[in-house]
Amino acid sequence: MLAAYRMHGVLILDGFVSRSQCDALRDRALELVADFDPASIRSIFSTTDQTQLDDTYFIDSGDKIRFFLESDAFDENGQLRQSKEQCLNKMGHAMHDLDPLFGSFSHTEKLAALSDSLGQQDPAIIQSMYIFKPPRIGGEVVCHQDSTYLYTEPESCTGFWFALEDATIDNGCMYFIPGEHKGPLKKRNRRVSATQLRTDTLDATPWPEERKLPAEAKAGALVIFDGRAPHLSGPNRSATSRHAYTLHAIDKRCHYPADNWLQRPANLPLRGFR
Repeated sequence: MLAAYRMHGVLILDGFVSRSQCDALRDRALELVADFDPASIRSIFSTTDQTQLDDTYFIDSGDKIRFFLESDAFDENGQLRQSKEQCLNKMGHAMHDLDPLFGSFSHTEKLAALSDSLGQQDPAIIQSMYIFKPPRIGGEVVCHQDSTYLYTEPESCTGFWFALEDATIDNGCMYFIPGEHKGPLKKRNRRVSATQLRTDTLDATPWPEERKLPAEAKAGALVIFDGRAPHLSGPNRSATSRHAYTLHAIDKRCHYPADNWLQRPANLPLRGFR
């Protein structure tokens, strides 16, 4: 399994968490959504038009629990097209440290042992995201590498993506390009001011997306992937959602630049999986 992970940059572990754990996390997410008022913000998360790049609400979310809407959430009259939980793109980025249930899901001996087996020396969870991928309006995610946004020197970002519902081709599962994590980092996202981010192109060579393969995953599966592994997902035009929960870990021994978008205050120190 380690050999396959190193060769392809991604590995799917079926049944890593139970269906009851998935259901509990989904229920808790919906409780948090119930207290969210969409009228209070119009923050939209999109990897296609990058509207969040000059959005302070997004930039300041590294130590908070914040909500981001789909680009198609509102109709021409400014009203939500569906219920608010079916108009959200994601929730992020510190549930693992601020919410007890998300914390108990994220900090386990089982995850710590997995991290150890991957050879991570001093891992720390830098962010958490709850992805809703709602029915009918779930947005496309263009091909990207997570180390673009969670950059360390040397690079150490690793993604831990939990399928809380079945992820299929029909409802917008992830796709990976096997082996391309061995290539260069193509972009680097930087904080250029307190309110603005910029993405620099380091290598303009197009991704060989004709080689992409779907990473369909049953609820309870864990998809692990290298920070350089290029991945994407199509829009969800089906009638079913595709809820998922993602953790990103970095190595605390590595340098974490001050111009990374996500910065954590001293009063919320990074923790590992234990």
